[in-house]
Amino acid sequence: QALTPLYPDERIKLETETQNYSTRIMDLVTPIGLGQRGLIVAPPKAGKTSLLKEIANAISTNKPDAKLFILLVGERPEEVTDLERSVEAAEVVHSTFDEPPEHHVKVAELLLERAKRLVEIGEDVIILMDSITRLARAYNLVIPPSGRTLSGGLDPASLHKPKAFFGAARNIEAGGSLTILATALVDTGSRMDDMIYEEFKGTGNMELH
Repeated sequence: QALTPLYPDERIKLETETQNYSTRIMDLVTPIGLGQRGLIVAPPKAGKTSLLKEIANAISTNKPDAKLFILLVGERPEEVTDLERSVEAAEVVHSTFDEPPEHHVKVAELLLERAKRLVEIGEDVIILMDSITRLARAYNLVIPPSGRTLSGGLDPASLHKPKAFFGAARNIEAGGSLTILATALVDTGSRMDDMIYEEFKGTGNMELH
């Protein structure tokens, strides 16, 4: 974080030879660069995980020298297996929904520290995350109560670490970059999820709805 951050200026092409219109549309509407900090905002069952899979396969084809990680927090075990088999070039790091929130937090923090060390030696690191909402929920359960509560039962102090995770994405002047594309849940019927999205809205430099 002491390294000088710059705007993303090297584009990651997502279009491939396969007839995949999702990544082609992203190239046109929401192009992604090295060091991007992006939110993919959608309700449940809208295909966010499938889109992450398509993005991961496109990156592994067009940017094979990048270090690609997929972080799954609170996902179903069968989706973890599907991603591991579908995107062989990526390292899938996961904590499924049946794990305790402490495990969700530990897995995310270990991956972030590993990514930072790779960026410090000049590597381009890309983390595709599903989802920042579930990570914030986990922190809300594990941090000591601050005595303040936002709407939906969200402790404001629980947002510091997830924001630090998301905010670590940047393009570094001396070389190296950390790109994070994270999904955010909306329209779940939970006031807490809406508050989490409101807190993250505007922190990224790309949003896809």
